[in-house]
Amino acid sequence: MTSRPPAYTTPASLSRSKTSRDDIQSLAEELLRSSMTRGVSSATSSSTNPPSYRSTSSREHSTHPASSASHLGFGGPADPPMSSHRKSPLVSRPPVVGSGSSLGVTSLTREQLRNAKIGPDGLPRLTESRPATTQASSSGTASSTLSSGLSAAEAKHRVRQLQREMDRASADAPRLATTGLFKKACSTDLLFLVDTTGSMGSYIEAAKDQIRSIVKDIKDAFLNKAEVRVAVVGYKDHGDSPNIQFLDFTSSAERVRSFLDELIATGGDDCPEDILGGIRQAINASWKQQSRCLVHIADAPPHGRTLHDLSEYQDNYINPGSEPHKLLYEPLLKQLVQLNINYALLRINSYTNRMAFAFSSIYAEASADINLLPANQYKGKLDEVRAKASQGLRGATSSRHTASAALQFEELELGTTYSALRHLVVKTVTGSASRTASRLTSSLSRGGKTSAMDKKLPSHLGAIVEDEDSGGGSVDVLLETVQPQWDTPGWLDETLKVEGFCPDMVVHSGDTLNDMMASDENIKLGVAELTIYARSKPFAQGALRVASYARTACSSNRFVAKTFKEGGKGMAHLAEDMRAQALCKAFALEFNALLGDDRLIDFDFIVTTCLQGKAGTESRDRGISLEPFIEGEYVKYNSNSGYVRDDPDDQFNQAAQAFSHFTFERTWGSFMVTDLQGVGHQLTDPAIQTKDSDRFKLSDANLGESGFMFFFATHECNSFCRKLELKSNKTMMASGRYEFRERWPSLESTVCCSNKLCRKIIRLTSAHKSDEFPGHHWCDGCWPQLNSSKIDWICHGPGPTHEFDVSKFFYESQGQAPAHRCPEHRERDTTISTSSVVGGGLYSKMKSANQKKSIVGRSW
Repeated sequence: MTSRPPAYTTPASLSRSKTSRDDIQSLAEELLRSSMTRGVSSATSSSTNPPSYRSTSSREHSTHPASSASHLGFGGPADPPMSSHRKSPLVSRPPVVGSGSSLGVTSLTREQLRNAKIGPDGLPRLTESRPATTQASSSGTASSTLSSGLSAAEAKHRVRQLQREMDRASADAPRLATTGLFKKACSTDLLFLVDTTGSMGSYIEAAKDQIRSIVKDIKDAFLNKAEVRVAVVGYKDHGDSPNIQFLDFTSSAERVRSFLDELIATGGDDCPEDILGGIRQAINASWKQQSRCLVHIADAPPHGRTLHDLSEYQDNYINPGSEPHKLLYEPLLKQLVQLNINYALLRINSYTNRMAFAFSSIYAEASADINLLPANQYKGKLDEVRAKASQGLRGATSSRHTASAALQFEELELGTTYSALRHLVVKTVTGSASRTASRLTSSLSRGGKTSAMDKKLPSHLGAIVEDEDSGGGSVDVLLETVQPQWDTPGWLDETLKVEGFCPDMVVHSGDTLNDMMASDENIKLGVAELTIYARSKPFAQGALRVASYARTACSSNRFVAKTFKEGGKGMAHLAEDMRAQALCKAFALEFNALLGDDRLIDFDFIVTTCLQGKAGTESRDRGISLEPFIEGEYVKYNSNSGYVRDDPDDQFNQAAQAFSHFTFERTWGSFMVTDLQGVGHQLTDPAIQTKDSDRFKLSDANLGESGFMFFFATHECNSFCRKLELKSNKTMMASGRYEFRERWPSLESTVCCSNKLCRKIIRLTSAHKSDEFPGHHWCDGCWPQLNSSKIDWICHGPGPTHEFDVSKFFYESQGQAPAHRCPEHRERDTTISTSSVVGGGLYSKMKSANQKKSIVGRSW
């Protein structure tokens, strides 16, 4: 039987009398007034002259924002300081209700609200204004206003607007076509090019015995999702018959073994062999798969004086091109390059050293990654060829190029035994597949071109430029090649008045990471308004953006400002990149804490701030990404397509691989952070792979579950993985049945630097704190600037004229304009609750009092 809903009854505490309605209406109006005013201000104070900077004997002051840059010792537009004790009025603008501007009234009346105009940000502005007065700077321009920054309500309004823009951009963005990407990239054509003359018998037998294991290992490495085809070219010398023996590509390991049974190690006249004839046959094989690899096993060089160091009596065809087939090595190697064939020479002795140098030089001209053994005497000469081919801004190269090069030529030591054959072949094939994946994923991007930045940037500056896919029609711009002149006044010759967003994370508690993983909106953003001084000429460029040296008006910190070329991405894309870096930083905080006090392994990700020019400025439509400038040797540790830095002795490298694994384990297979790269412990431009295709959808580097597979295809667990008790592995990825670590220790709160443009991870024990700025923590670089940037400011409050100290760096670090009133007369922002001001309210205190001892991995 269906029951009827209960009848509505008026609560006993409410009365329907006229008196009660009037009381409620009065209360509502009072709440409205309190939410839209910043406090009480004196009518008399509004008629007095506004404040100005004042010079004193202890400090140097300036009325122009750029001058504060000069007194900090870096190059902004230089202006002479104001004369001592001169007061100049400020420009007045219509005050924003709730903005913190002095209104000159005790509260807003209904009449004032009705007369208020609604501004473009949706907030009411009073139509009445006070007489305009100007603060004279040395250049005669107006430079300041009465506004002391956005209110909390206005800041939240802007963040909500950005979130709506991001939601629209994400809804409009097509998903990357990653279905089948892993199989396509990892399916491999593997061709063995083998010398079959008399000295090679043991190696032919080794290949025969190991071919089944080699094919199985390759398939296992690719999670049994890839097709592997094998071909064989056997070559002897011109006087032998048959000279060339060939098996075209087949997926049957048994057919390959049977063909190897037919190869008899005989023949050979002089020392060199017909390698060029073998390469020609290899070129004519039926290459099909995207990943292509040629493994050359040889103990003798080709004919021709340019390919060996033998005497003319040891080579019957000493002159290049004099062999019966008239072949030359350069055209043949260029055909291999055009076919995207990776070349691996398994070196047995030094006779092949010069051949390796000559062949690899052709690959170097195609910007391939080259690796010759240290024992090869031509390695130094090759370094000169490679540097010339991939010359950067100042003639240096970076490991970014090593990771992103589409092709590879490598010389590996097989030695006089064949025990390493299986391992070297599998290593070669997996490396080849990683490069193929990088090439394929670049074509998946919504732009479609790979980055040119690798060739434009020296290794010691590599970290300021991300691996970015391009939009079509990229145009190179003229780059400046001089060293940055940070301390030369006026060298940073472009002034940008900007506003935008920055990560709003300081304290990291036990639930912070879970909250951030649960929703992008939990990756909090703050609002920033800044003045940036940048170099007008960029020093580096990618397919989409150019990078310029920069600094902010009130800090000595060095930055890089990246701006889009024509038709670049908008604020939504910049903001998503910013949130991705913030989430990576949260992962790093937990990872560092789990590893304990080993400071040699501490990870950190630099933060980015996404900005655009203020309304009415020439840079309004320019999307700007501001990030710390980090100088040093650039290193890439892994990529989103399976690249892994091969340096097992580097503990930080091993920890980096474990970090990517940790992010997958910690999130129960929902996220993974890859593309780890940077300078020292400062990492930049990571990529987040997500199981949910709607998370970080605007990123071209998010390959989804294909990104997980690429990682596990090449990852080998190390001591850090074992210390963290990580359980997931390649076998689980192949089967789809996972086991993860169930519980993680609940960590004590850790902090980031309170400078929103810095946000370095700092340990509580080493963080700098001050009673003057309660609740803030500062890193070693930002801490001294709090005092060095202090100036004397005349308070704009009621009563006699008086001064107070203002740390311009502090307000800039919070993305705010400096306060115009001393602490005693400062107006409280009534649009933010008292509980938030004092530290989060009762709920937060209860949470901290009952902190969990451990976190369940799946709980987020």
